[in-house]
Amino acid sequence: MTASAPILDRLSALADGTRSRILLLLDRHELTVSELCAVLQLPQSTVSRHLRILADDGWIVSRADGTSRLYRMPSARLDAPTRRLWQLVREQVVATPATARDLQRLDSVLARRRTATREFFASRAGQWDRLRGELFGDRSDLVALAALLDDAWVVGDLGCGAGRLTEVLAPFVGQVIAVDESAPMLGAARRRLGDVANVELRQGELEALPIDSGALDAAVLCLVLHYIAGPVAVLREARRALRPGGRLLVVDMMPHEREEYREQYGHQWLGISPEQLHDWCADAGLQLVRYAPLPADPAAKGPTLFAGSGRAA
Repeated sequence: MTASAPILDRLSALADGTRSRILLLLDRHELTVSELCAVLQLPQSTVSRHLRILADDGWIVSRADGTSRLYRMPSARLDAPTRRLWQLVREQVVATPATARDLQRLDSVLARRRTATREFFASRAGQWDRLRGELFGDRSDLVALAALLDDAWVVGDLGCGAGRLTEVLAPFVGQVIAVDESAPMLGAARRRLGDVANVELRQGELEALPIDSGALDAAVLCLVLHYIAGPVAVLREARRALRPGGRLLVVDMMPHEREEYREQYGHQWLGISPEQLHDWCADAGLQLVRYAPLPADPAAKGPTLFAGSGRAA
């Protein structure tokens, strides 16, 4: 018997409309089984069965995140024929009424994620420095700065919070554009920074930055991505705001198992692995140059941090 061509094996997994709808969702966001059930309005047993088929055929991958398991479509890792096949199928699936309803429900699922994080920031703005210090130590955000400092640079502090990193950067660069969605956080940043001449505070979502395309020489996401429901959208916006060859610095937690951080601190992700950051950056059009653990602060109670540096093409 002649063996099936690989492309025909791929087609068999897409023969079911529900599986194509699942792939469309997982091509956009990393989701749990329960979130997929809510979006598709299907029982868990049905969704799990389709996920097994897609995983067996290499269309999706999964990873543990605390007590949850998250699924995604690893678009950047698919070979060229498979990507072309998916583009053809995707064009048909996107046009269906069922997909339109799926995407509406997906927005609601992601909104629930964002609500928990926003409520946390609104109630903790005045305590943020203390909470961050308890988790990560007083100098956690200074260790990684050597890769950034250039006195002519315009630097974006994306998700600036109470302005601590902005305050550190401002004396050493040409300008800092500090962006945060939370008005209480920006209020705390204004009180901290006073009238620093080369700092501009802007309120806006990280998925739609209030910064012109190509305006930044460097961008920093310091202890931000683990709060973001859709990290690729944020990284894609950072890429847009960077000039060609501009640098990105991500400082965040390495993978850990402290499930309580979701409730206590509004975290979306229990740390970020090198593979995860690589794939997110690739999907956003960024090249991840390095991922390096940072020295632990003896006084810190939180997980080990890493510095990930990337470059805009």
